[in-house]
Amino acid sequence: MERMRSILWVGGAERLRDEAVADAPLLDVAWARDADDAASLPLAAFDALILDSDDADDAHQALRRLRRAGAQGFPPIVVRLPDPDAEAEHALRRAGAAVVAPRPSAQRGGEPLPALLARVGPPRPASRPAAAAARDDLDERPAPPRSALVARSPAMRAVLALAARAMRSHATVLVTGETGTGKELLARAIHDGSTRRAGPFVALNCAAFPDALLESELFGALRGSYTGADRDKKGLFETAEGGTLFLDEVGETSPPLQAKLLRALQEREVRPLGAAKPRRIDVRLVAATNRSLQDEIARGAFREDLYWRLAVFHVAVPPLRERREDVVPLAEHFLRRHGERDAKPGCRLAPDAADLLLLHAWPGNVRELENEIQRALALVEAGDAIGAHDLSDRLRAALAPIAETAAVPGAETLRAQMARLEAWLIRRALAAHGERRAATARTLGITREGLYKKLKRHRIQ
Repeated sequence: MERMRSILWVGGAERLRDEAVADAPLLDVAWARDADDAASLPLAAFDALILDSDDADDAHQALRRLRRAGAQGFPPIVVRLPDPDAEAEHALRRAGAAVVAPRPSAQRGGEPLPALLARVGPPRPASRPAAAAARDDLDERPAPPRSALVARSPAMRAVLALAARAMRSHATVLVTGETGTGKELLARAIHDGSTRRAGPFVALNCAAFPDALLESELFGALRGSYTGADRDKKGLFETAEGGTLFLDEVGETSPPLQAKLLRALQEREVRPLGAAKPRRIDVRLVAATNRSLQDEIARGAFREDLYWRLAVFHVAVPPLRERREDVVPLAEHFLRRHGERDAKPGCRLAPDAADLLLLHAWPGNVRELENEIQRALALVEAGDAIGAHDLSDRLRAALAPIAETAAVPGAETLRAQMARLEAWLIRRALAAHGERRAATARTLGITREGLYKKLKRHRIQ
């Protein structure tokens, strides 16, 4: 275990959250949602891959995808399944798994992650040259500065571990996640920790410009190239020379503009509107989107070749509802930051307010939480404790079913009262996810089958 320095976890963040990673504090853990996300990473730089899957056939397909992506060197793979049988274990080993092990459970126990990695041992010698080269390239680069991002949850710590690797790479980065999750903040942290930190960080929201203006913003234009162009205009690719260009909501761009972005990335040059010759550029591109670009590709709205150019290094930021451990630390962070700015230092969260923050689904993610804290600060004085009564109506609405249940003591059994609350929580989670049951089950930390049983029990349609 002494030589095991880094692993890549491929699978659900909720499973990673349950693992005993704290027993190996010197282990660098990165996370990818699935094999497609993992395939965009430099796999040879990891000492081991942990593939966690609900189904042996799915694990087999993921193994094949990962091995295709690891042509330059490959670490050993540990496959975890709920209850693998001998046939499944044999097939997975033939497909390239070093170890196939059952998930630990309360009923039967099982090997924690550090023990499994000790069984695997160091990567096989055959994979070491490429892995060593990748590791040397990472280690020779400057260490990133301390991140301003707040991350207590395993899911977000895994994101920051992945971002730290992106900092030490020249590769194009694609940051995905819902609106308000902090994609631009993560992009800026990647820039600040990279070798380009002395260069400019230039950000552009692609959704804020029509195509004609967006092209001139990105690539520049010469005087007279279009109506109203009374002088030369430098594009943002040139403005970001030697630094990082951040394109937010890149999924909003049109296919013609996507073709020009693809050429700029492939050829490392841009041609301003009206110019006869292209100009060389030295820019690292970080793109972000709240859309599923794979879905956009399927419906013909996004170029697949551009996607693979952008997703060389894919970092998926989880929504706030999937990292509850970060809610209160983030709120306290915003209290300090905005309290100092608004001349209201020393404000703090009362326990009832903290509990209420944890109950909310946060559809607007970190941005919504920050706005909530700013609003609460406006209602109190310096040094005050912010209580549940200082929070907005939409948060205090969570208290309604609790108050209703407690209104008539003894009128219902404890089981009936708990069932009422459980049904309310499920309905709220379904509403937050637009009635998508798979996403709702993930948020609630249960299987889809478990959710279906609860829906039937509570007669929720």
